[in-house]
Amino acid sequence: MSSKKLRRVGLSQELCNRLSRHRIVTCQDFLVLSPLELMKMTGLSYRGVHELLCVVSRACAPPMQTAYGIKIQKSANLSSAFLSTTLAALDEALHGGVACGSLTEITGPPGCGKTQFCIMMSVLATLPTNMGGLEGAVVYIDTESAFSAERLIEIAESRFPGYFDTEEKLILTSSKVHLYRELTCDEVLQRIQSLEEEIISKGVKLVIIDSIASVVRKEFDTQLQGNMRERNKLLAKEASLLKHLAEEFSVPVILTNQITTHLSGARAAQADLVSPADDLSLTEGTSGSSCVVAALGNTWSHSVNTRLILQHLDSERKQILIAKSPLAPFTSFVYSIKEEGLVLQG
Repeated sequence: MSSKKLRRVGLSQELCNRLSRHRIVTCQDFLVLSPLELMKMTGLSYRGVHELLCVVSRACAPPMQTAYGIKIQKSANLSSAFLSTTLAALDEALHGGVACGSLTEITGPPGCGKTQFCIMMSVLATLPTNMGGLEGAVVYIDTESAFSAERLIEIAESRFPGYFDTEEKLILTSSKVHLYRELTCDEVLQRIQSLEEEIISKGVKLVIIDSIASVVRKEFDTQLQGNMRERNKLLAKEASLLKHLAEEFSVPVILTNQITTHLSGARAAQADLVSPADDLSLTEGTSGSSCVVAALGNTWSHSVNTRLILQHLDSERKQILIAKSPLAPFTSFVYSIKEEGLVLQG
């Protein structure tokens, strides 16, 4: 909540412009300053600054809610509480699809369809609400240069041939997907920090980062002293910002993650503990057991609300596991990747 822009908390445009010249644009920027500093920047009296501090503090403090109030609010917004994946059994298990207002992680080995899933969800978010879409724009942050505009068009035409029957509709959908290629941790963080303005100005209804792990694992060698701590601080900041945006604007945020091998014994003690929701498979090695797990550690695991694991069964068939969800039990579905994207089997 502290990342909320000052111009959205009731301050005048003139005052926001004055503060902006001092690089004070968010509630956090404002609240870390002393009253004396604020008096110098704003030209207001001590009393005036005190009143402003109260306004900004109330705006970024989460209001108290009752469980009944949350239930009533969700019931009233049930139609927009989820973005359907159009995979009927998966949607049913997740009580509607990918939840708005929360973080959903898609993890798995290369080639299992993580980017395919993201591109498919990009198409779905742009669809009219009467087709299960969100009728909005998409911000797609691509850290691996894996996004394909041609694949977006192919999935749209193949999955919804009755709707995408004209070139104009394909152009409209593709123009709603705003792609950013960010190849460093700083670029990704800066993009996340600027998302609030984009969500408002472009009518964004879905945010995707593919992948959250790619740049982090390139830049942080966790064998070097202090790197694990710095990496976790960065990930915690990104997760906090994304959760604020998801909750504030009731949009789903989809993140893809990579996998890593976790070793038992002394070496494992140096890393984060492994959650059951991280575990993809178990293998035996000469020095003990090891398991293939979601990357970024258990600290990151607690940051995401829902985790779906994609993995290979054979050359054709793959499997989706609901590994972590506040709504769904642990369950799995077999799927394959076709022209229209992911398709469930059986």
